Amino acid sequence: MTHPPKSSAAPPQAGAAGAPGIPAQPHGRPPAATRPAAAQPAPPARRTAFAEGAERLRAAATTEPGRLRIIGAVLALLVLGFGAVTAWQTSTRAAAADDVLRRSQPLSSGAAGIYRSLADANTAAAGTFLAGGQEDAKSRDQYEKDIREAAAGLVTAAANAEPGSAAEATVARLNRLLPEYKGLIERARTYNRQGYPVGGAYLRYADEKMQKHMLPAAQALYTTENRRLDADYGDATPYPWAAIGLGVLALAALGWAQHRVYRRTNRVLNRGLVAATAATTAALLWLAVGHAVARSGLDGSYEHGIRSLNVLHEARIAALKARGNENLSLVARGADTVTVAGQTYDAHYYDFDKDMAVLREALSEAARLADDDAGTAPVTAAQRDTAVWQRRHAAARAEDENGNYQQALDKVIGAKGATAECFDGVDRGLEKAIGHERAEFGRAAGDGRDALAWLPQGAAALAVLGAAGAVAGIGRRLSEYR
Repeated sequence: MTHPPKSSAAPPQAGAAGAPGIPAQPHGRPPAATRPAAAQPAPPARRTAFAEGAERLRAAATTEPGRLRIIGAVLALLVLGFGAVTAWQTSTRAAAADDVLRRSQPLSSGAAGIYRSLADANTAAAGTFLAGGQEDAKSRDQYEKDIREAAAGLVTAAANAEPGSAAEATVARLNRLLPEYKGLIERARTYNRQGYPVGGAYLRYADEKMQKHMLPAAQALYTTENRRLDADYGDATPYPWAAIGLGVLALAALGWAQHRVYRRTNRVLNRGLVAATAATTAALLWLAVGHAVARSGLDGSYEHGIRSLNVLHEARIAALKARGNENLSLVARGADTVTVAGQTYDAHYYDFDKDMAVLREALSEAARLADDDAGTAPVTAAQRDTAVWQRRHAAARAEDENGNYQQALDKVIGAKGATAECFDGVDRGLEKAIGHERAEFGRAAGDGRDALAWLPQGAAALAVLGAAGAVAGIGRRLSEYR
């Protein structure tokens, strides 16, 4: 038997190329076990919640049910936003209107009352002094009453002044000056009863404190309270444009949604959307009409109440100052003078003429602003008394300048035919006119405030109903796809 020739090649080594089960390695590359591992790719960055939400929204917008859900949400948000802004804006205006009626105007009148009480107390003190040792009980009682009213007014003003404000500082100053003034008046009376001329000096010193320190401080307080009143009017009367704009936008969106439903279903009405439109329309009309009525009432209260009251307060203060200067001219007996353009005048007579000019002008303006007979009649009566007062004062001044002091005194504080009667008539007429205008203000401002009553709550309730109607109307369309 012939055997095949034996190969002279050596047997393959373990791991050699071509060995069974062992893959051949590329030339020049080490085995896989000895190569470094390849770099792994970085995991993709996680998207933000906003991006995922936007993606889902875009996906939803590609289907009609998704679009309807988006439309329903937008409609509900618009209607609720309209209700929320309406409630916010009307509530702030209602609060400001209530402040006008209950806080700022009474405080403004109270500040004017403080001024009037101080000026009247000064006038009454001078009148009591002129009576000599036998004090006039009426003037004395009036002085005490004015001091009490001024003190009570300062207590009210202090309670309502904001901490650290100019009003608080002014009230504190007046509270400090008032006892000092009272002390000077009591010294003047004591010396006057004893017949000492130094009493007149104390009275003039008290008048100087009143004229140069107390009355200017009271005027500053009145000005501050008037600014607060104007600020409250400014907060109560602006149009709520943001609420009106949102209301119109919500109605436009509801109209567009109903038109869209009609084009796709050929159904004229969608009950839910109609209910939402009705509720939104009612809220918008309530807002527009209610605010218009409120603004009209508040504007009327300012034009026919506050303006008249300011002028009447000015007239009353001028009358009080004129009366005080008339009395003090007889107390000083020419000791107080003023030089104007090279001419020397009795200081109190000179101030009296200025005060009377202010009084006449203020009465003319008050008569022009009065819009009914009840307001015009007392102003007209005050004008007549002012004219008589000027004539009697001229006669009294002539007697005084001629050295007839007692005759001049009788014409000023006498029992009959004196200027005191005219002053009392002017003051009564102004007090009656102020009472009438205050009532007119209260009625008009009350109507304006009441026009906003329940509007914030009503607008919020209608907005909730409107949003519910919009959601229900869109939900009705969605149910057709289930």
